[in-house]
Amino acid sequence: MIQKSLSDILMTIVSTVGDHLWQSTMFVAACGALSVFLRRSQARVRYGLWLAASMKFLIPFSLLVSVGSRWAWTPSSAAQSRVELYSAMDEVSRPFTQTVATAPIHSQIGASGILAVLSHRWAFLLAMVWLCGFVAVLLARRLLWERISASKRNAVRLERGREVEALRRIEHLAGIARPTEMLLSQAPLEPGIVGISHPVLLWPETISRHLEDGHLEAILAHEVMHIRRWDNLISTIHMLVEAIFWFHPLVWWLGARLVDERERACDEAVLELGNDRQTYAESILKTCEFCIGLPLRCVSGVTGADLKQRITKIMTQPVVHKLDLHKKILLAFATVFAIAAPVLFGLASGTRQSGATQGADASNETLSYEVASIKPEKSGSMMFRVLNTPDGFSATTTVQMLIRVAYGVEDNQISGAPGWVSSEKYDVEAKMDQDTADKVKKLGEAQTEPARRHMLQTLLADRLKLATHRETKELPIYSLVVAKGGLKLHEAKPGDTYPNGIKGLDGRPAPAGAHLMRMGRGELTGQSIAMEQIARLLTQQTGRTVVDNTGLKGNYDFTLHWTPDQSAPALNGPGGGGPDSTTSSESGPSIFTAIQEQLGLRLESQKGPVEILVIDHVEKPSEN
Repeated sequence: MIQKSLSDILMTIVSTVGDHLWQSTMFVAACGALSVFLRRSQARVRYGLWLAASMKFLIPFSLLVSVGSRWAWTPSSAAQSRVELYSAMDEVSRPFTQTVATAPIHSQIGASGILAVLSHRWAFLLAMVWLCGFVAVLLARRLLWERISASKRNAVRLERGREVEALRRIEHLAGIARPTEMLLSQAPLEPGIVGISHPVLLWPETISRHLEDGHLEAILAHEVMHIRRWDNLISTIHMLVEAIFWFHPLVWWLGARLVDERERACDEAVLELGNDRQTYAESILKTCEFCIGLPLRCVSGVTGADLKQRITKIMTQPVVHKLDLHKKILLAFATVFAIAAPVLFGLASGTRQSGATQGADASNETLSYEVASIKPEKSGSMMFRVLNTPDGFSATTTVQMLIRVAYGVEDNQISGAPGWVSSEKYDVEAKMDQDTADKVKKLGEAQTEPARRHMLQTLLADRLKLATHRETKELPIYSLVVAKGGLKLHEAKPGDTYPNGIKGLDGRPAPAGAHLMRMGRGELTGQSIAMEQIARLLTQQTGRTVVDNTGLKGNYDFTLHWTPDQSAPALNGPGGGGPDSTTSSESGPSIFTAIQEQLGLRLESQKGPVEILVIDHVEKPSEN
């Protein structure tokens, strides 16, 4: 069971990361297209685009979708049809997960166990490879930062001189109120800004000898622009992106684009302060001659980006085109769309779910039990029962099973419930008044179950203060399909009693056509059961949502035997529970192999949306 859980976790992580990387890659492509369109505009605009692309790697669209889903409203019948326009978005929101479905994985005896072991080892290996890369990137950054920190510790504070005077003049022109501390270093580093909250200017001791006053002021102006633009903070954020997503080449390419546009944006800002173009270009070249080395990633310096292109732009691009109204509108629309689209999708998705149940809830809202009793079960019996009577409801079970029945979900779809919900048993007796019983009796077969669920939901809300909400998550599922060898189920026919059918408490076979089932440890028997219900039964046994993709519409009789996991609990469902319901053979096939060999069906592991019922609040029932 532990290995199986790890396998499921692996599928969830791989699929989720795959979706996030696909969406982030497309977002980077969109930003790239906009940057080409705005190539003649200011560099700060393109820098903002690449910054947004970097930040997208840290903010998955699923987070914004979940925010929108919590704001969902219940639409009117007219508005509900308009909400359906959003449904197509669901088909493109998870393109990666829709293609990760594997080939049949449980085709022979022992295959599930082997797969679980391999998946466990693969999960461990994959995690170790990522962790090694993550640590390596952080270590490289740490070593570089130690070099900078050592230079900073050995530097001497410069309080006067032409460098300090020039720095104060430029800070005044740039509108920086807090003076920047200037440290004189003997290390052979380029001038650069170190730090984020309290930036300091690390200035090589001998570089001033190579610079005239005009060159000196131009270099200092460049560094002041880095402070004003918070470039060190942005650089640190992208370094975090590189560490987490080190395996994605686009992240490193994106880092180079950020450096390019960052330096060009500072170049433009320096020229806007009134510095001479030729003097500024000469100051960059003189600094490069002094440093003769690659720029440091941990500091914002002056020699970064493509030097030849920078000098060319400085000298030959006399006019920087500011954004006109049309381009401002385009950027504003792109920004709003990038944020609002996932939120609106989550809003529409939650609204569709609310709208899907609105009609049934509206017709059932007047139905409720007149009296109800919920008491702790004290006999110690192992029996579980859930029974709808003509005029009420009777059960000896856990609150977890009551929630399953009331909301039509399985255990793996319930989240946030305290431990006692699944461990403590209660005796439940509820009765309708005569008028309500008559209304329920007149309901059609399709309406009876929703009505009964609504009444049980009302009972749980009243007596247990149960409060819930629904969320949709991308989780591992099983797709139930017909195996290659063909279907082996026995289709139920009118007047035909299944030879091994379920017997009632009196020992007689159940009548033909009765929809009955019996679940035990390693055994599942069904009589006249639809394929959709079979999928629900298999969901309970496998602990993962099973979706019926067989396309079969009939009802079937069947008996399924397999060897359960030792940790799997014995189950007794409504309509069964005899002495033989918990027996199974000492050895036999896994449930996946048994499904294929005995039923002619197959479970294919996939990834898909699963509706989760989140328990917001629940209290233990008081005796009455």
